[in-house]
Amino acid sequence: MNKQLTIDLNCDMGESFGAWTMGNDEAILPYVSAVNIACGFHAGDPSTMMKTIQLALKYNVKIGAHPGFKDLVGFGRREIQTTAREVYELVVYQIGALAACAKVQQTTLRHVKPHGALYNMAARKPELADAIAAAIYAIDPNLILYGLSGSELINAGRNKGLKVYSEVFADRTYQQDGTLTARSDKNALIHDPEQAAEQVLCMIRTGKVTSLQGNVVDIQADTICLHGDSPEAVQFAKTINQTLKNHDILIR
Repeated sequence: MNKQLTIDLNCDMGESFGAWTMGNDEAILPYVSAVNIACGFHAGDPSTMMKTIQLALKYNVKIGAHPGFKDLVGFGRREIQTTAREVYELVVYQIGALAACAKVQQTTLRHVKPHGALYNMAARKPELADAIAAAIYAIDPNLILYGLSGSELINAGRNKGLKVYSEVFADRTYQQDGTLTARSDKNALIHDPEQAAEQVLCMIRTGKVTSLQGNVVDIQADTICLHGDSPEAVQFAKTINQTLKNHDILIR
């Protein structure tokens, strides 16, 4: 008897700020198993952090910190030249803030996923990846580190003794070296939910993804990311959730 395939389906959320609303978090929550909550640097604020945790608890969804560069204007997607020590400190600060918001609501964090430019820089720069892994381990060695499949972030987490989840993306295209296509490229995003669902199925079942250049890239898929800030986010969540269920893949 074949063992049932399982996958973690995560979404970045809690990215509203003040009077500015980003995404429809509550509409997405029924379809995912984990959320990465912005910690006030690239997006989010104390009120949004508290409310997003409350919503996650309502839907029995696992909670993780989503630390990024202190760059509200650029939504954390602009590369900032920084030292490993500064990265360590900003990650400690942001995890600590969200962990406190979780504690007063009688819950705890399960994982950490860096955001945007910080995530992508740490995927290729070992010194930044090591700083992130060290920060997570210092706060709680039981936290899971989410990082780009095949990246320096995954290597750093393993070397530090953390549990790691290799992350792949439903709504992003890939380059032939396994990295994500830069958002400055017009082909960086997938806008068709059915196409995204097919890419997800292929990554889970075969451990491969087809790059923009047309070659097949090996990939490890422990968790699938959806971006909550896209206009198609809710439809993507529904379509991918249903596609996985249709193919007897358990989301958890």
